[in-house]
Amino acid sequence: MPSSRSIVSFMAVWLFAIATYASMSLVFPQGSQQLSTFGNIAQCIVPLVANAFLLLNAGTPHWRRNIFWMLLALSCTLWMLGEFDWTYWEVYKHESVPLMYGGDIVFFLRGIPMMAALALQPHRRQAELQLRLGYLDFVSLLTWWTFLYIFVVFPWMYALPSEAQYNFNYDLVTNIQNMVIVAGLGSLWLRSKGAWRLVYANLFGAATLYMLSSLTINVAITLHRYSTGSPYDLPLVSSFLWLAFAGLVAYRNRAGLEPTEDQESADKFDASGGRERNWASRLAMAAVLSLPLFAIYAVHYSNEPHEIRDYRTLTALIASIPLMLIIFLRTYIADKDRARLLSRSEQSVENLQRLQTQLVQTEKLVSLGQLAAGAAHEINNPLAAILGFSDLLADDPSLTEKARSTAAKIRDQARRTKTLVGNLLSFARQVPSERTLLDINTVVTNAIQLRSLERSPKTRIELQLESVLPGVRGDGNQLMQVFFNIVNNAVDAMESHEGGVLTVKTARDRGNVIILFSDTGPGIKDPHRVFDPFYTTKPVGKGTGLGLSICFGIVQEHAGKIMCYNGQTGGAVFRVELPAVLAALPTREPHLASATPLPLPPKR
Repeated sequence: MPSSRSIVSFMAVWLFAIATYASMSLVFPQGSQQLSTFGNIAQCIVPLVANAFLLLNAGTPHWRRNIFWMLLALSCTLWMLGEFDWTYWEVYKHESVPLMYGGDIVFFLRGIPMMAALALQPHRRQAELQLRLGYLDFVSLLTWWTFLYIFVVFPWMYALPSEAQYNFNYDLVTNIQNMVIVAGLGSLWLRSKGAWRLVYANLFGAATLYMLSSLTINVAITLHRYSTGSPYDLPLVSSFLWLAFAGLVAYRNRAGLEPTEDQESADKFDASGGRERNWASRLAMAAVLSLPLFAIYAVHYSNEPHEIRDYRTLTALIASIPLMLIIFLRTYIADKDRARLLSRSEQSVENLQRLQTQLVQTEKLVSLGQLAAGAAHEINNPLAAILGFSDLLADDPSLTEKARSTAAKIRDQARRTKTLVGNLLSFARQVPSERTLLDINTVVTNAIQLRSLERSPKTRIELQLESVLPGVRGDGNQLMQVFFNIVNNAVDAMESHEGGVLTVKTARDRGNVIILFSDTGPGIKDPHRVFDPFYTTKPVGKGTGLGLSICFGIVQEHAGKIMCYNGQTGGAVFRVELPAVLAALPTREPHLASATPLPLPPKR
């Protein structure tokens, strides 16, 4: 209901404005200063009214729609600037505007932003146009239309002045421009649906009315029957009010201006090579190619005096320079964009291939994990027997000391083997994330023991674990995966260098538990990128670049932080912070357990 009232109110104001203008045309004598002043002021105001209502629609999140309405408003602004100059002559200087008036080009140029707006086709949700290329196309068309005006109209004003030829040529190019705009809006009106169809219908009506009023006024000027404020201006004033009405209709129906699913599907088909054509770019190219044709016409086929032909030939030659520069710049930008898109496409294909490889590898690891879990269960049975019999032998007083010592060593190694098997089972199990209270020192130790299964003579791992740490709530299997991955990467990096030492340290820091992994390897080239998916410094086939990105996600899920940087003395440092479960712990100075070297077993 409020929407209907606003439409009715505007139409009432519209009718009142036209009635007032008509009344003033009848009250004051034609050609009088009072009528001229009133007419000029009124014609300066109506473009402002049109601008206000058109720009109501320029605040949406859709840039193409915003530019569409701003270009329509720019068209009204250019017309208003021309009217300001007209008002300066008739109101301020009290003189009639010269019949061959250089400022007429402003009224001609007002159609260019409107044609550029039609090229945007804001009712379509197609692939976003490249702004820079769109601007260059607009500049090309602006240059070409300015050249057309100078080529057709200016010769009869400057080269060989002729009032009759000037008026005829001006009316010709202006009417052609207006007909192009009306035809474009008519095409959009017929091809659109819903609220956009209503908006285009009003814009089409306003453009048609302006075309008829411009034609009528130009004929009246040629016949010396026109004066500002006369009834000839009524269609002109009404056309600007109709533009304002179109802006109001679009604003009141802004919710319906979003493309429907059917329209989106049709637009996707068009953008993929169906009916859609970037005709704005093609018109810009055609404009450049047309310059030689204009020059050939002026030299060989024109019947005008030589002054006109020379002027037009020179004009075509001069206009070719900026247009060629624009085409060169457009080609350069397009080539850069194509190279950038090609690089992105190649990177996307490469990432896709790596992801496919990773998926295959993941499936293999799942199968291997299931096999390892089954094998570990089978290993546990003889391990239990070995542990039992070794306990009996170690505690048997009838055996010699040497035999009992050997049995104790067998028992210790069996227990170590059972711990490693337990870690393998924990690492390979596939269960939902389960948050429990964890001892980080135990999780770190288990991860390092699991890594010690792969022997490396050139590297060793040192543990510096704080003896008293608050608990951490999390999934032990996931956190062990994080620590195992960091340790594995550090050992690989040091092996590819000259070997080294990995120091793993745990500590308290206020409400967090800190785990530091410091190695003496070559360091990391781009520490800020190590958590990006598919980023890896390992050779092809040895790393996928997904491990640390998965670790990053796991730590984030545990409300913690993981950072990477290069140490001051070289090597890479990984810092993991996890929120602690604060409990009543005695206040004491941090005490580090004695450094416990854990050399990796030598290869056999």
